[in-house]
Amino acid sequence: MLRSGIDAAHLDAYSDEAWPPAVLHSYERALSLAREAVGDGVRSRRADPGMGIDIDIHDDAQFEVLLDLAPYTIHAEGWQGDRLVFSASDSGTSLWIAVTQEQEAELMSQLDALGILPTALVVQPHGR
Repeated sequence: MLRSGIDAAHLDAYSDEAWPPAVLHSYERALSLAREAVGDGVRSRRADPGMGIDIDIHDDAQFEVLLDLAPYTIHAEGWQGDRLVFSASDSGTSLWIAVTQEQEAELMSQLDALGILPTALVVQPHGR
């Protein structure tokens, strides 16, 4: 739902818990992306290898890494220019998203289909 509204994403390959076995391949891929960025000269060799890993949201495989790790990472974020669109953090306990009214309706429908009550989200007034 948010993919079309972001042009940049970053994630940290750290979690407060052990990575679930089902996402270990994505964890390894994230670390590989960081190493590739160092090799390409777009990431400092001194940078923490697991922090702020750039994700190419147009690359399906990289976007899958973001989807796999976002619920477990200490931090992942998506941007549209200089506007933060989503932030997932605290190893799955915190999520902040900025959505249009249409995206909100779609999200609420998806949550309802999963049996998640609308009260699971707190809506902030526009502009906050």
